[in-house]
Amino acid sequence: MELGFIITKIITHPDVVVEIDKDLKKFSTMRLNARGDLITIRSVDGLKRTLKELTKNNIRYRVLGWGANILLPSTARIPYLQLDFDFDRSVLEKAQSEYVLPASVSLATLTSHANKFGLKGWEVFTGIPASLGGAIFMNAGTNLGEIGTIIKEVNLVTKNGEEKLIKIDQHSFTYRHNHFVEPGDVIYQARLIHFGIDEAISKKIREYLEMRTRTQPLKEWTCGCVFKNYQDPDLRVTCRAGLFIDIMGLKGLSIKNLQISPKHANFMENRGESSYEDVMTMITVLQKELKLQTGVSFETEVEY
Repeated sequence: MELGFIITKIITHPDVVVEIDKDLKKFSTMRLNARGDLITIRSVDGLKRTLKELTKNNIRYRVLGWGANILLPSTARIPYLQLDFDFDRSVLEKAQSEYVLPASVSLATLTSHANKFGLKGWEVFTGIPASLGGAIFMNAGTNLGEIGTIIKEVNLVTKNGEEKLIKIDQHSFTYRHNHFVEPGDVIYQARLIHFGIDEAISKKIREYLEMRTRTQPLKEWTCGCVFKNYQDPDLRVTCRAGLFIDIMGLKGLSIKNLQISPKHANFMENRGESSYEDVMTMITVLQKELKLQTGVSFETEVEY
């Protein structure tokens, strides 16, 4: 019995929509050719029911979010989950001391709010094309900082359909990683803080966006930075993958319609009908060259 048919039978909830063999190209920022089963969930109760039933039937799953740092295979072997929770947008009409927001809200929406009211600390996720939940999961950040610094609490549902509240402390996050989401857990809500109102934040956000536009291929189909920067614990220095790829003269290197961005070497641009296999081939080539030339084994930031 096909997996999609099983899913439609076991998950029956008014806030859950199951779509079988869906074209998923638009569900990732890299726009790779991809198809799979998509489960859209619009409430906490729907999420609890979905995870409980999938786990009970030994069906693995993956949360999509905005697909900003994920590579989708041509044909998915497991279903994807996407949260689409409503929330009271009136909370963004004025500055608050704290914000309780759904994981599905976009960082672009939050950046706009921070820009309008000058929320200090929220500039750290400027220009990141992601949902709040996805950003928390990977502790997304920029040169201005990481989102983990402004997260106070995280609400999630475990793989068994149970709600769980996480109180964030200094051990909750490290570089591009969280230490509280267990396999199968899904973040659905978070409590955010800020560090006061500062009129200079609006200028900082604007200048950073202008810098990113100049130096990164924001208008192209990419998955964001492909590799994590390497933090040397002994020398206390950061080795930047993009810089080394640039030094090796690999900007513009192409595999079919996929190329290393001429604008920023840690980005790959889908210039046409690129596939998951094309991206994985390029990643393998770059990892081997980086290891050969620098001695550093760079890990991927993008997940696959």
